[in-house]
Amino acid sequence: MTFLFIKAMVSAAIIVAVSEIAKRNSTLSALVVALPFVSVLSIVWLWAETGDRAKIAALSETTPWFILPSLPMFFLIPAMLRANYGFWITLGAGLLLTATLYLLMTAILARFGVNL
Repeated sequence: MTFLFIKAMVSAAIIVAVSEIAKRNSTLSALVVALPFVSVLSIVWLWAETGDRAKIAALSETTPWFILPSLPMFFLIPAMLRANYGFWITLGAGLLLTATLYLLMTAILARFGVNL
């Protein structure tokens, strides 16, 4: 239970730090967000809890496939905000686009024998 608390606190601290940095410097905040903190932390937590090399390899191997369909969201959101769409509509559209592209990506990869 202590380890779960530590994981939650470290993960939350990163999110809080990014949102605080964004108030002062959006470029620095974007750099911190772009760093693969979630992936690296997930790998570290998985290693600490299981020590299972196969699970870590599988996580590391499948993660990039989900990064690709996430990228268009980061172009859609600023475009919609600049076009004066509401924040929640814009966020929803970005998430819907990402979910749709995830489904499309997994379907396309499955046709080539890559099962995520």
